Amino acid sequence: MMERLREGVNSIAVKIILGLIILSFIFAGVGNYIVGGGNNAAAKVGKTEISRGEFEQAYQNERNRMQSQLGDYFSTLLADPTYVASLRRSVLDSMINDILIEQHAQSLGLRVSDNQVRQAIIAMPEFQSAGQFDQNIYQSALRRAGFTPDAFAEYMRRSLVRDQLVAALQTSEFTLPGEVEGLSALVAQARDVRTITLPTTDFAKDVQLTDQEIEQYYQQNDDRYTRPEQMRISYIELAAQQLKEAITITDEQTKAFYDAHQDKYASKEQRKVSHIMIQGDDQQAAQAILDQLHNGADFAQLAKEKSQDIGSSQEGGELGWIEPDTMDAAFESAAFALQQVGEISGLVKSDFGYHIIKLDELKAPVIKPYEQVAVEIKAELQDQQAVDRFYQLQTELERIAFESPDSLDEAAKAIGADIQHTDFISVAELPAILSAPAVIQALRQPEVKEDQLNSDAIEIAPEHVVVVRVEQTRPEIILPLAEVREQIVATLSRLKAEQQALQLANDLVTGLNAGDNSLLDTHQLAFSEIQRMDRNSPLAEIVFSMPKPEGEHHVYAHGKDAQGNVVVIALAAVTTEVDPQLNQQIGAQLSRIGLQQNVEGILGVLRQNTKIQYYGLEQ
Repeated sequence: MMERLREGVNSIAVKIILGLIILSFIFAGVGNYIVGGGNNAAAKVGKTEISRGEFEQAYQNERNRMQSQLGDYFSTLLADPTYVASLRRSVLDSMINDILIEQHAQSLGLRVSDNQVRQAIIAMPEFQSAGQFDQNIYQSALRRAGFTPDAFAEYMRRSLVRDQLVAALQTSEFTLPGEVEGLSALVAQARDVRTITLPTTDFAKDVQLTDQEIEQYYQQNDDRYTRPEQMRISYIELAAQQLKEAITITDEQTKAFYDAHQDKYASKEQRKVSHIMIQGDDQQAAQAILDQLHNGADFAQLAKEKSQDIGSSQEGGELGWIEPDTMDAAFESAAFALQQVGEISGLVKSDFGYHIIKLDELKAPVIKPYEQVAVEIKAELQDQQAVDRFYQLQTELERIAFESPDSLDEAAKAIGADIQHTDFISVAELPAILSAPAVIQALRQPEVKEDQLNSDAIEIAPEHVVVVRVEQTRPEIILPLAEVREQIVATLSRLKAEQQALQLANDLVTGLNAGDNSLLDTHQLAFSEIQRMDRNSPLAEIVFSMPKPEGEHHVYAHGKDAQGNVVVIALAAVTTEVDPQLNQQIGAQLSRIGLQQNVEGILGVLRQNTKIQYYGLEQ
């Protein structure tokens, strides 16, 4: 066999075929890298590129923001590829809009000074503690966001330039007093009405239905009386939280843990430091400052004059108290190597530039008393033991559920759990514990649904699993008429009653608008006392669509209330009482709407006049 292969490889025909295959790889594979692989942009706006990394970071930030707002619902939305594509496109479009506004602002000559950038950063509440700028928070936040001080300052500069343009548009926007007053009058308008309610339940009592009508409705609406596929399900639940309730931690165990892990309950060593920073790679400038310090220059004064750290320079370089694992690694290593208060480091190179660090104060670690942390330790030990026990039992549950797949009895005995049972239910009716997507997927697997074998242990939450078993299924069917007859009778009676009520209401309105109120006497009906309705009233849509009555003549109409009853409405008067505060609110709202329209208009023009290229990352 090997000899034949060798002979084949050496043949001219095989060499030609291999050559063609290699060429196809070159043109299909390497060619792609040559032609399109060098483009690392998500989009290009004029001559400005939005890098792939910038876009992905912005997209992740938006995902995190929406996750914090919407919680589990947002996770469900992300399961839809169409929604994800739409979200990615909206993020990219937002970045493109920012660049368009920024480019337009620059073309208008708008600029922001270094001092404006500094003041804006210092004023940001995200960097403040007790109302004051906190250098520790500032540095930590920048590291978490992946910014250097220079990059963040540039980001802020661009943002402030955009804000200047938006502010200019805002100050140029105005609304006329007549516009505000007119809209305020519409919003504040109220209507005085009288009503007659025609309850559909009263009409339903007299409805007579024939067998033919019931049969016909059943045939025409069989989809309403279709019972979906259903299952009877048994399941076992195993959760660490439930196991925790049976675990008792003694005082001796708690004290032993405290003694063995005192470092865990000690505050970290803290150091109050100041620094002078020279951004970038200008080692010569940093060394010149260090030489001045060695010659007796005042550290705080030099920091104010020479430091390029926006946040601390005006404070004499003070950074406040720092703890381990909160600063740049190189900076932190040098700061914690200083031994004496007042000691000054050499040049320290970090991602931000060159630092000269001065130790201002020291705080030694303090161990919390046992009594202060005893409850915390007991809870921690309970959690730890519960989790350990959970994983032991989970292994046993998985093994026995697999080895005895035709029943949950043995698995339940092994972990000391009860078997839970449901009645026949559809997937839409599953109890909360079985409604996780992974459980629904397992219930649809042929070996579980059709062969009625035990499922795997399915994780529905951290340290929380279930094993499910389908005991019986019944298919989707159209329920027989005899079984749903009462529902159909109730539905048809309600529909006919509503038709009768609407017909009477229509006749009443026609007569009343013509000046004939005889039907009121015939049916012993009377309007209610005057009610004042605003735009938040349940009948507002109908009432505010009625024409304004002239003189003492009422205007009549009919509609439905929230309960489905038919209501005849007599509109007596239209009133308007405008609160001066409402005028202010409406004026502000009109200004916001005008500003938004102005910005959207400018963006529309800029998009038309700027070449914008997408590179597929919005999908």
